[in-house]
Amino acid sequence: MLARVFSCAVLGLDGVIVEVEVDLANGLPGVIIVGLPDMAVQESRERVQSAIKNSSLVFPRKHVRVNLAPASVRKEGPSYDLPIALGILAASDQIPVSILQDMLVIGELSLDGSVRHVRGVLPMAALAIEKGFHRILVPESDAAEAALIPGLEVIPIRDLAQLCASLNGTLSIKAQEAVEKEEFSAWELTDFREIKGQEHVKRALEIAAAGGHNILMIGPPGAGKTLLARALPAILPSMTIQESLDVTRIYSVADLLPKEVPLIQTRPFRAPHHTISHAGLVGGGNWPHPGEISLAHRGVLFLDELPEFSKQVLEVLRQPLEDKIVTISRARGSLTFPANFQLVAAMNPCPCGYYGDASKPCTCSPSSITKYQKRISGPLLDRIDIHIQVPRVEYQKLSDSRMGEASSVIRKRVEAARARQQTRFQDPAGTNSRIIFSNSDMKNADTRKFCTLNVDGQKLMETAMRQMQLTARAYYRILKLARTIADLAGEENINSAHLAEALQYRPQILY
Repeated sequence: MLARVFSCAVLGLDGVIVEVEVDLANGLPGVIIVGLPDMAVQESRERVQSAIKNSSLVFPRKHVRVNLAPASVRKEGPSYDLPIALGILAASDQIPVSILQDMLVIGELSLDGSVRHVRGVLPMAALAIEKGFHRILVPESDAAEAALIPGLEVIPIRDLAQLCASLNGTLSIKAQEAVEKEEFSAWELTDFREIKGQEHVKRALEIAAAGGHNILMIGPPGAGKTLLARALPAILPSMTIQESLDVTRIYSVADLLPKEVPLIQTRPFRAPHHTISHAGLVGGGNWPHPGEISLAHRGVLFLDELPEFSKQVLEVLRQPLEDKIVTISRARGSLTFPANFQLVAAMNPCPCGYYGDASKPCTCSPSSITKYQKRISGPLLDRIDIHIQVPRVEYQKLSDSRMGEASSVIRKRVEAARARQQTRFQDPAGTNSRIIFSNSDMKNADTRKFCTLNVDGQKLMETAMRQMQLTARAYYRILKLARTIADLAGEENINSAHLAEALQYRPQILY
């Protein structure tokens, strides 16, 4: 007898429907799985057989053929255990076949029949509703994540025996209720009011947050660069529901979704160590998985001690910083992951860290300073909008009992600036499908349209281009930065003061 169960495979961040076909035939008892399965799928034969027997069900003494279609799509992971088990039980008349045709089934089986967590449930659930499935069977631990997709009946499965009893009509399983998004709190964030001094750096970070701009902080050890970077997410605007779903989808596929948090509502903050490989940063593997830049999508990627990263790792950042996506090609095909992150980098000005410091002399030779600074290429520096010096904090400011401006206050100004940007980028005709979330997302055509300069601004920009030897890329980035400064000031037009402030954030030490 032939039975068919529908499951799902995840390719990149997208799902593909997989038909699990099970055929029982006379012959030597055993299980054969075909359809381009990996080793984890092949091993499901042993898990399924033990799970069925330990659930007080009967594993048929037949020759079992399992086909995972389409055969051209690689199947990986243990999420096919449950659909294979249901296919075998349906083919052996232990559960009705017809009831399985309108549902998607996902889950890993333990040897005792319990159903375990699997990764990538959110994109699978999204695909289910897209392909016309109105019911999905998922592990109990993943039900809240699947319930984020509206219009989908999510059935949480605890174990195989419970599921079979439900399918045979002897037990009723209550569907998972829709997730209440306000139940999940944000991760702990550093408040700006805890940071003493560094008012000009806080101003630069506020501008970076308001426009989604990249920023590089340069200063001696202990000046507070890392603390400032970790405080940035606290002033970033709240994510929209679409942004939250995009980020959650990435973390679901990477199997990094925090427990008890089916929906990520706080912007990600990723801080990889400088020993990371380029595959760990942009993604990779035999079958590519998201890297750190995709895990930082719609959030912050913090690279501390920037010159200590290998040159190969830093250079792979250049394309994602421009295109906001990363494409990983392998012999089996190419996958594209989103990478619209905000780069925040920190570095010392020299190997000892005290070049230019007013209190402690630098012990490095001029050649070692030059060599150290040139570890970061000019094209990469050109893609960073804000370069800011972070000097050491004086004793008077450190010992001052007065607290600084709270992150919540700064965040209101940032959100007001972002609101102006969203109003500006709205397409009344609805003909533009490209979504611009912030000023940094603007292409050159958008910059020419929304970042016009008056006569005085044009003269100032012409002088700056000539004296600072700015590239065409730097020209457009300065205009976008000036647009953000004007938005923070509540100004509709960019004036000379906004442009002058944007120009002062160009690199002054490096190159």
